[in-house]
Amino acid sequence: MKTITPLILLLFWAAPYLVFGQNIDQSRLLADMRTLSSDSMEGRAPMTEGGRMAREYIRERFESIGLGSQFPGYRQEFVLDAAKGAEGLGVNILGFIPGSASAEIILLLAHYDHLGKKGEAIYNGADDNASGTAALLEMAAYFSENLPRHSFLFVATDAEEKGLVGARALLRDFPFPLEEVKAVVNMDMISRSDDRTLYAVGTRFYPQFRPFLEAAAGRSSIRLVLGNDGGAGQKDWSKASDHGPFHERNIPFIYFGVDDHKDYHQPTDTFENIQPDFYVAACELILDTLLGMDQEMASE
Repeated sequence: MKTITPLILLLFWAAPYLVFGQNIDQSRLLADMRTLSSDSMEGRAPMTEGGRMAREYIRERFESIGLGSQFPGYRQEFVLDAAKGAEGLGVNILGFIPGSASAEIILLLAHYDHLGKKGEAIYNGADDNASGTAALLEMAAYFSENLPRHSFLFVATDAEEKGLVGARALLRDFPFPLEEVKAVVNMDMISRSDDRTLYAVGTRFYPQFRPFLEAAAGRSSIRLVLGNDGGAGQKDWSKASDHGPFHERNIPFIYFGVDDHKDYHQPTDTFENIQPDFYVAACELILDTLLGMDQEMASE
């Protein structure tokens, strides 16, 4: 997904959970993540049985939540290129909640694919990216029960590990005019950080999101760093995951993620090695940011 980088730019130290509303269902979130990163899903590589099981799980959860979709069976299919290591059909899973006050769209992304198996070793991809996918399901559940002002499009993308292929396919076959997309929020690796640091990438290009991030950070128990988007002395993660193709089209984005760790793209990226307290706090911070964006941007 990206390379490791030192802490940079703005550090927002958070207050304890005194004001911060706890809206994430921790048990449901962790259960989804455990299932998606289990050995039975064999690393969720595109065009494998494990990948099929993962997307069926996501589809069933979208259906049980009550999301609509612009695609039959929630499935957006696209062709994979053998030159990129997989040949056949990839599948994005799309769910939709119409806005109560605005037709403009907040697009929430997380890729569900990972590296699959290599020999007998299973690359479970718990942090990368069962973490973002389970968070996507939890955000969808929250907004289905607390209807947003904006329309929300929830997309679990396939084949990110093959070169952001699912995100590019989504752009080619986007179900709405692209000018209606107010923000893209991508979650990719958000469940572990030894120094309790979550990064938010994109405010160098799209400073309109800074107030919402700063406000959410001030209510969180973890540290938020704004940066890693190519400023002086920084790494550049602005095209490192599925937000990249949207940024190339000048569609505003925020990307939430953590530094690479010793288990990145290793068989040891397992559910047992995540940090649940950090993960739940990161999801709360992201949801808090989304709530601010949804309320304030819809009234502009």
